[in-house]
Amino acid sequence: MQDLGRPGYAHLGISASGAADALSLRAGNLLVGNAEGAAALEMTLAGGAFEFESGVLVALTGADFDASIPLWRTVEVKAGEQVRCGHARSRARGYLCVRGGIAVPLVLGSASTHLVTGLGGFEGRALRRGDVLKVGPASGPAIDNAARRKAAAPAPHSAIRVTGGRESFELCGATWQVKEDSDRMGLRLRGPVLARGAGHMLTEGVPLGAVQLPPDGQPIILFVEHQTTGGYPKIANVISADFHAVGQLRPRDEVRFEPVSIDSALALLRRQEEWLHALV
Repeated sequence: MQDLGRPGYAHLGISASGAADALSLRAGNLLVGNAEGAAALEMTLAGGAFEFESGVLVALTGADFDASIPLWRTVEVKAGEQVRCGHARSRARGYLCVRGGIAVPLVLGSASTHLVTGLGGFEGRALRRGDVLKVGPASGPAIDNAARRKAAAPAPHSAIRVTGGRESFELCGATWQVKEDSDRMGLRLRGPVLARGAGHMLTEGVPLGAVQLPPDGQPIILFVEHQTTGGYPKIANVISADFHAVGQLRPRDEVRFEPVSIDSALALLRRQEEWLHALV
């Protein structure tokens, strides 16, 4: 269970959590007429079977799942019908958004599941067979498929774009592979050993998307459940417009980085927001 997270509690040691690909979550919610941050189901690499006791409007966004419904379109599901999502054929995470959102008690203002601490979501854990979820009341109008045939996500850029200083040059000059022990806390990368700035420093606050360089010289991208402080040097930061692309990386995917200016990062984010709100 994920929404847009619980920002504002880093000073208490609580990271925001939230959807790994917030862009797909927001788009799916808009498609079915929800507020952008309504709670939905996040599926990583594999999905499940979901049976509905009453008729409802749903949308499946994000990864290219082998699913019983089309992606990036609104679908009317009848009472007693199932939506089945198999394995993701490409990308990592998909979102099943339901008109009205998933209704669970909010913790610190959010329905997001923080798996490390067991905070929020449905009993603070991943869903299991037999779980019964409630759907909230519908709010805004859904997008008419006849008028909007397909709201496919923007094509991903060929590289993850970052801001940073001279220390990021080595990072951007190499090709990296996502390691198998990556998770929602951070994506560990395998590649050439980076010596510049590796090691320890005084502990300080760390933001979402920071690229840390531990003593082994292998970078880590801090992600949605990242620790709120850290003592490794930060050599770059993923731009906000590419957070969704980080959330779609799979183990053993190859990654390249590209440096951009702050002005370019803001322009890319503005363009992405314009695409999203053009849906409605």
